[in-house]
Amino acid sequence: MASSFGAAQVLVASNRGPVSYAVADDGSLRSKRGGGGLVSGLSAIGPESGALWVCSALSDDDREAVRRGVGEDGVRMLDIPAGVHADAYNGIANSVLWFVHHMLYQTPLEPVFDAEFRSKWASYETYNRAFAEALAEEAAEGAAVLVQDYHLTLVPGMLRELRPDLRIGHFSHTPWAPPEYFAMLPDDIARQVLRGMLGADRLGFLTHRWADAFTACCERFAGGLGDTRVGVHGLGADADFLRARSHEADVDERMAALKEEIGEGRRTIVRVDRTELSKNIVRGLLAYRQLLDDRPEWRERVVHVAFAYPSRQDLAVYRDYTAEVQRLAAEINDRYGTPGWRPVVLHVKDDFARSLAAYRLADVALVNPIRDGMNLVAKEVPVVSDAGCALVLSREAGAHEELGEDAITVNPYDVVQTAEALHEALSMRPEDRTERGKRLAAAATALPPARWFLDQLDALRGGTGH
Repeated sequence: MASSFGAAQVLVASNRGPVSYAVADDGSLRSKRGGGGLVSGLSAIGPESGALWVCSALSDDDREAVRRGVGEDGVRMLDIPAGVHADAYNGIANSVLWFVHHMLYQTPLEPVFDAEFRSKWASYETYNRAFAEALAEEAAEGAAVLVQDYHLTLVPGMLRELRPDLRIGHFSHTPWAPPEYFAMLPDDIARQVLRGMLGADRLGFLTHRWADAFTACCERFAGGLGDTRVGVHGLGADADFLRARSHEADVDERMAALKEEIGEGRRTIVRVDRTELSKNIVRGLLAYRQLLDDRPEWRERVVHVAFAYPSRQDLAVYRDYTAEVQRLAAEINDRYGTPGWRPVVLHVKDDFARSLAAYRLADVALVNPIRDGMNLVAKEVPVVSDAGCALVLSREAGAHEELGEDAITVNPYDVVQTAEALHEALSMRPEDRTERGKRLAAAATALPPARWFLDQLDALRGGTGH
């Protein structure tokens, strides 16, 4: 008797997939492939593995591709109604779950869990159910399913009900809130999130700290982990790709342009971030301003190369934050700049080649998030920096667990301490900076993307299921 199940032996589920579409002027659809750790991981298991990526259509052009039946082998894109997706993605995932896990709320005013929230939560349930049903339909008997991130916390539990034969994993790319902060969620919602996650055979986190926080939440709100296993996989930088890509011609061109902006013989403090509230770009600029106040000897001798690429600009709070970054950078330049020296070189247009050029030029990398699941920039800069760089790193970045020994650690809220750390980093002897940079690069590349993915897959297949 033929199986009623699908053919995929390995499935990945995530909000954003490996491909996007655009309607050309002639009405045809053009596809564009993305990159990242999951793409590397799926490539590593080979085309014979019967792998399938289930993702959401993110744009009208993506939805048009689904409706026309246009697609790529190994990808199933879901045409979730735009309003449902917007409520689930922006209304819940990015405005509630992200804020809880990054502890970003201004609690005198927010959050407010009212009727509107409940309506958006219903969309989040609908969105997760669409993924669970697609995975149940596509997975071969006993297949391994790797669900990704806070957008899809309910999928493991929903999928477990539909397909108890599957090996189900979930990986969190963000921090996990401690119980005291997680308790901010309505009680029934908190339990629903945890029970959704606990539908998995195995849950993966970027650091032991986030795994321990999840376990503590389960003990407090869900009666423990049950049969679900928890593991830690600290995603590393892809050294081979980064080193090769950072020496291509377009990066050399960006380096030449940046050197002109910086000026001859000056030291560089580099940061590359999305203008995400958790990245703490404003306090980084305030710390640089404090450095110029406290250590006037650095005036005209250092430039802060700050790339702040706009993120989530459909949310007003993110637009306001981006504007504040630009305002403060302009204020520093107006206050301290001279005809031959611009203290802050700020770019807000995303340009990967220019980011790599900045990595290569970095004497100091500033990575000072309020809270961050990992922060790959902290790992990438030491790998790419030409002369080896000093790393000023927030203790609240997940990367601190692996890199803290050779970084200069800061409290992300302490602007005076961060300014002093920048001075220490700039003052480091070149040979010390080079040696630290080598150790940072080795730690940063310990678990490159393909192995990170395969380790999770092996652990999921090797353990005892429900």
